[in-house]
Amino acid sequence: MNSMEALQREIVSCRRCHRLVRWREKVAREKVRRFADQEYWGKPNPGFGDPRGRLLLVGLAPAAHGGNRTGRMFTGDESGNWLYRALYKAGFANQPTSIHRGDGLKLKDCYITATCRCAPPQNKLLPEEILHCRPYLLREIELLRNIRVVVGLGRVGFEAALGAFREAGKISFARKPSFGHCAEYTFGSYTFISSYHPSQQNTFTGKLTERMLDRVFTTARTRLG
Repeated sequence: MNSMEALQREIVSCRRCHRLVRWREKVAREKVRRFADQEYWGKPNPGFGDPRGRLLLVGLAPAAHGGNRTGRMFTGDESGNWLYRALYKAGFANQPTSIHRGDGLKLKDCYITATCRCAPPQNKLLPEEILHCRPYLLREIELLRNIRVVVGLGRVGFEAALGAFREAGKISFARKPSFGHCAEYTFGSYTFISSYHPSQQNTFTGKLTERMLDRVFTTARTRLG
């Protein structure tokens, strides 16, 4: 077993945040009607993708009936439909949709992780829950040695990425970069891009359009060359 596989196994068995453990397991037991016949994952979601990838995506957390059901981030929900379509169009995924872990999705030159690995109630994380999950992100950063572009999906994901890379000694800044859609910052050999999260709250209201999300990943592709 390599170091990334060991880390992923450790993440899946994590029970550090009692509130999140109770919620993810409650959702997995009670389910929703449209998925009543399915067995929910109900555990933390490990990161996944190309371990040699140069693009890192940092999101918020798994969705209650998305990643918490399927066991893979952005899989089986509307946010994932938006994200994988954009990644596919930019050449970072082999297919534009993902509905379950065994559907054949493969990321190319890209790795996906999150600020927190458990689905939170109302998609709201507590500060201590973010801190509890931070060591996993730091270890991923050390293992993913080829990263050159980092996309933060949503303000929380963007700030988590910045904080983790600075804590890891990879970047430094005197003033925290401002969040804004497709805002871009360069720190040495790293480029950070902030993006609105492809949540239904953003996509249904038109705050985030397909063209806007495409722009994030065409920018990432351009920076990678």
